[in-house]
Amino acid sequence: MHPVLRDAWTTVVPDPADRHGPLPPLMLALTMVTGLVDAFSYLVLGHVFVANMTGNVVFSGFAIAGAAGFSLTASLAALAAFAAGAVLGGRIAHRARAHRGLVLHLALAQETILVLAAYVTAQLAGPAYGAGTRYALIALLGIAMGVQNATARALAVPDLTTTVLTLTITGMASDSKVAGGRGGKIGRRALSTTAMFVGGLIGAVSVLHGSPALPLLLAFVLLVAGTVAALTLTRSDADWTSPL
Repeated sequence: MHPVLRDAWTTVVPDPADRHGPLPPLMLALTMVTGLVDAFSYLVLGHVFVANMTGNVVFSGFAIAGAAGFSLTASLAALAAFAAGAVLGGRIAHRARAHRGLVLHLALAQETILVLAAYVTAQLAGPAYGAGTRYALIALLGIAMGVQNATARALAVPDLTTTVLTLTITGMASDSKVAGGRGGKIGRRALSTTAMFVGGLIGAVSVLHGSPALPLLLAFVLLVAGTVAALTLTRSDADWTSPL
């Protein structure tokens, strides 16, 4: 099997003896969740991200400069909510650090509840979101994505950060054979990028041709599946469960 294909395959169907065990496919699913949720936030809530904080920092500058369509308040609200979620995710990671599967399960449970709350809020608000609904959704989703990002950081599965692709794409290019590198991990990095793309694509199609809140429902379904899968991982005592 070609090294790139083998790398992709072992990400989707990992070797149980690998240091990260069954975590990689779950992190891929969370990457798709990011695409779905950010598609909703950007297209429905205005020019604001709830997972991509680099974007919000830049958007804040745009808003201060007076660019149309950008809200400083919304960007700052997303940043604050994300930071609060990262604190919550960090507390989970530190308390359950002895078992990486437990860290993931507890974090996913929190994220699932928050995304469900966002979906219910969006549905109850109807087709037109007022300012209160908009900021409630930014808060709920920002916290959820902060939890996810802190958890991904704590688990530290290589090239699967779930919310940031800048370093992933940089790694594909700078480590390639064209650049003089060994070309390692291209399959996994490409999968991560594709998962984000597919999540964003499905989210955008859902908003533009379906229901505005549909991306949140799809993200919730993925999170429920991930939470159930992670629950089974909490019973494992394999080497991958130990802290890095």
